[in-house]
Amino acid sequence: MKVAVEGCAHGELERIYDTIQGIEKDGGTKIDLLLCCGDFQSTRNLEDLQTMAVPKKYLDMCSFYKYYSGELVAPVLTIFIGGNHEASNYLQELPYGGWVAPNIYYLGYAGVVNVNGVRIAGISGIFKGHDFLRGHHEFPPYTESTCRSVYHVRQLEVFRLKQISGRVDIFLSHDWPTGIYEYGNKAQLLRKKPFFAADMESGKLGSQPLEELLKAVQPAYWFAAHLHCKFAALVPHNHSQKLGDAESSSSSSSEDEDEEKEKEKKAAPPPSKSVPVTKFLALDKCLPRRAFLQVVEVPSDPIEGTPRLEYDAEWLAILHSTNHLISVKENYYYLPGKKAGEMTERSNFTPTEEELEAVTAKFQKLQVPENFERTVPAFDPAEQYDYKHMFVDQPKVQLNPQSNTFCATLGIDDPLCLVLLANGQDLPSVGSTEYKDRETENSKLQAVEEDVAEPLVTPTKRKLNLSLPAPTTAAADTTDKNVIDLPEEEPEEPIKATEAPHEEEPASVPASPNVKKLKRRNQNIYQAQED
Repeated sequence: MKVAVEGCAHGELERIYDTIQGIEKDGGTKIDLLLCCGDFQSTRNLEDLQTMAVPKKYLDMCSFYKYYSGELVAPVLTIFIGGNHEASNYLQELPYGGWVAPNIYYLGYAGVVNVNGVRIAGISGIFKGHDFLRGHHEFPPYTESTCRSVYHVRQLEVFRLKQISGRVDIFLSHDWPTGIYEYGNKAQLLRKKPFFAADMESGKLGSQPLEELLKAVQPAYWFAAHLHCKFAALVPHNHSQKLGDAESSSSSSSEDEDEEKEKEKKAAPPPSKSVPVTKFLALDKCLPRRAFLQVVEVPSDPIEGTPRLEYDAEWLAILHSTNHLISVKENYYYLPGKKAGEMTERSNFTPTEEELEAVTAKFQKLQVPENFERTVPAFDPAEQYDYKHMFVDQPKVQLNPQSNTFCATLGIDDPLCLVLLANGQDLPSVGSTEYKDRETENSKLQAVEEDVAEPLVTPTKRKLNLSLPAPTTAAADTTDKNVIDLPEEEPEEPIKATEAPHEEEPASVPASPNVKKLKRRNQNIYQAQED
């Protein structure tokens, strides 16, 4: 199987797929699988864009919405993990993974799948020590704090991945494991990124939990991104790292040195369950003249048509047995571990044969169902072309039908449902039904608008016609009541002047300037005194 590995996608899916098609044409080969190591930016619309923890000037819709709406279809099966630049509300709907678009699959907070016999594991997010021991307490709409903490790695996902047994072919992460630079060309890395020196000295470059996973899982390949540079390393493993506690207990026993050497030889696991060297490769982001894509050939089962994506039975059993360890609280909590003395709680959740049989009974077919559904409307560039100057709120929380089906089949809880109930929120209905209801409401509103479009103009005309005679009636009332006002007497004078202009003028001229107002106001008083 030929696998194309990409670093930080940053929403540039069209460029990535065009690059793959160019490689296929130039080399005459067929790429079977694409793996993306975070910063995928699966933004479906403007509401999803508001949940990304980036400055507003970097908010860009890019091209994922075209694959979500069906305008374009991914030409190759794509599997990705989350980084620190994501549509967090959409990915939080799929905590155990699912289809974000046709032929594009998200691994979830952490996940393990099989593609034609190739076992692929991965973990999303980046490491921050102050959030590592917390539960998944975030839910949309996010605050300034939860908008960033929602993509921080939590201890539960690391704990679950440590329970994996057997061979892992490919491991995906966004962060680098701590100390990985010691196994590659460190001097060349510092020439490219000289500011890494301070973090290397302080031990802050990379993720310490990922270093523990690297030693515990020991995959054949480990691909990462995040630091926007290409870096390769070869990490050798000791058998003692895989065995862990078994070796430590044997070293404390009081046996001879010869017997200890014999035990070390006997304790060597078969080659199918351990890899002597992990090939680590970090890639750049998708930009011109940057090393953001690498093609790797991995042994696999024969591919008939399209690759076959399947659940991993062991991972399903781990999810089921550790369901009670889910926390949605903001405070710190601790997971079970081996302690001195008597153990009161199970700490090893590597599945037994009975647990594997129970999972296979629930999932008769491990093949991942193609049950993608659009739950929200996609971005419309024709109507929302000026979106960078628009004010858009964050979306409301939604539940995804894929997660509901998966959790109901496996018998586990959806962390998003738990955090909503813990915070006194009502559980929303499934996103697909809401989207269908919105489509029907929009169609009804459009029909109503078409019917009411013409009558809406007529009331304004009627109001104008009714308001025109109003000043005429008011003017008639004012002439009768307020006779004193001079501007109202002016229309009466030209009427009298038309009837007898020559006879009334000499009589009215001497009397009007002196006696006109006094006679009209006090005429009754003067008449009473004369009588």
